[in-house]
Amino acid sequence: MSKQELEVIGQDPAGACCEGLASAPLEDERAAELAKVFKALGDPVRLRLLSMIASREGGEVCVCEMTPAFDLSQPTISHHLKLLRQAGLIDCERRGTWVYYWVLPGVLDQLAAFLTTPRTAGATA
Repeated sequence: MSKQELEVIGQDPAGACCEGLASAPLEDERAAELAKVFKALGDPVRLRLLSMIASREGGEVCVCEMTPAFDLSQPTISHHLKLLRQAGLIDCERRGTWVYYWVLPGVLDQLAAFLTTPRTAGATA
């Protein structure tokens, strides 16, 4: 099969085929951080755990209150909470025999800001 050169019509005189970016793209380091966060949120159990913690009045919840909401063992729940902690979404404190969890300040706002990055006019969802 031979190659055939096709004429490009209606091209911008500057040679660009697309409009410019509406905002700066993610830098490598920030993309890696966000990938870690979204990977942690990619599991339904972890997403539910984060939702339970974030929606709790007073801002924190004991692991003893979360475990009954799932058909999983306490060690499995603790493992999922550990992954959320490692992703920088939550933190915890041991008080006696129980561990209390809370969402780190600003984390949900940062995720919301990323997900609502402005689009160019005319962009479709």
